[in-house]
Formats: sequence, C-alpha cells, structure tokens
Amino acid sequence: MSQQLPEAWFVKSERTNAVIAWILVALLVGIAALSLRNGLLVHATVAGVAAVVAVVPAITDGDWTRTVSWPLLLLASLPLAVGAVQPSFFRDVVVGLSVATLAMLVVVALQLTTTVRMTPGFAIVFVVLTTLATTGFWTVGSAASAAYLGTRFVETNDELMVIFTAALLAGVTAGLVFRWYFRRQLAANLERGPDEGVAG
Repeated sequence: MSQQLPEAWFVKSERTNAVIAWILVALLVGIAALSLRNGLLVHATVAGVAAVVAVVPAITDGDWTRTVSWPLLLLASLPLAVGAVQPSFFRDVVVGLSVATLAMLVVVALQLTTTVRMTPGFAIVFVVLTTLATTGFWTVGSAASAAYLGTRFVETNDELMVIFTAALLAGVTAGLVFRWYFRRQLAANLERGPDEGVAG
C-alpha cells in the first residue's frame, strides 16, 4: 500500500448522498451553536470540525453535490448522540471509533485543501495516534472543566485507564478496518486499470 491516498475513496458526487450530507451539516452547525451557547466546548468542537470536513470537497470543487460519504459523516458525529448515555466501556469505544472516522475525514480535507499527501499506511497510523491524542486532550479539558466549572469527571485512576484503553481499542480497530478497506480499494483500482482507478 504505497500509493497516495485518493480522496475519491471517501468523497461522493451523488445528489442523494449530497442532500443527506447537507442535512447532517445543517444539524451539526445547529448543535455546534447550541453547544457553544451552553458552554459545551467539546461538543461544539466535534460538531464544528465534522461540519467543516463535510463541506470542504464541495467548496474546493465548486460543486454542491461533491461531499463526503454521509454514513462516514454520521459515524463521525456519534459522540454528539452518545454523550448523554451513561458512561461505559462500550460508549467510550463508540466515541473512539467516531473520533477515528473524523480523523480520516480530516486527512481527506487536508489533501483537498493543502499540499499534504498521505499514503494509506501513514493515514492509518495518523488515525490511531489522533484518536489517542484526542482522548488525551478530551481528558485534560474534562479535568479542567470539573475543577473550574463543577462538571463531572472520573473519580479514580482505574476509570481513567478504562477510557484510554477504550480509545486504544477503538483506534486500532478503526486502523485495521481502514487497512482492509484500502487494500480492497487498491485491488479494485488495479482490476479497473490505472486511469479508471485514479478517477475513483
């Protein structure tokens, strides 16, 4: 897997996909605004980043139908839906998978708007490290919020280690899934031929 990561693996130019994606973007923008108003900075950040990466392809290409795949966008937005669920290892894993998906969409956005180029292998490592790093920043932010705003935070080191273990499991799982997906796409590109494969 040495070739460059094609954004065509994640970006669709279909009207149905675009309509659903834009509806999700509108919801994400609304959630970001409400979260910011209520002081929920983590939720506002996740919603804002997800909304931005969803519309980057449309902006860069000047085509409203060119958006990220809506199932990926929905998965990346899951932390906003499960935030109210009782804390559990399963919930932490789901949040980690969502963060990993959002990280992969950020990779696509970077490739569309900057000179950054990543191979599939490097993108997988980036996703795993970003998932762990985001969990770390999330933990530090939650601790600061608990100290100064009186919000809830973990009470023991064991609970904290469960969160990091869930993030690691989610990041590695997402990395393996993306690796399988990339190999499948590369094989399909080879079958179609180099010209068709690049077109996506």
